[in-house]
Amino acid sequence: MLFMAIVIPVALQGLRIASRAGAVAARKGVAVQLAESKLNELIVTGQWHNSGQGGACGPQWPGYQWTVKNEPWGGDASLNNLRLATVEVIYPVQGQNYNVHLSTVLPDTAP
Repeated sequence: MLFMAIVIPVALQGLRIASRAGAVAARKGVAVQLAESKLNELIVTGQWHNSGQGGACGPQWPGYQWTVKNEPWGGDASLNNLRLATVEVIYPVQGQNYNVHLSTVLPDTAP
């Protein structure tokens, strides 16, 4: 009885951890696809210059939120015409938020 009283809670905790890891992995894959799609959209429309914008990823992905930021790329003065554009997608798993970042370097062609 004592052995079962020790083993059962430990086994249940292991199952919870495995379940969370599986859910995080699956949702992370979706978040990466959403980040890639949003980054491509922002580049094509030229809206990647508008740092700080964000929003929901859509009703088909409840809880997924995105933001974009851009900043100077690198410390080399000869590269001052390049910007680093980053899209962050935040997604929930079992009451905890996780995130992914996707970045690219673009020429600074201000609108």
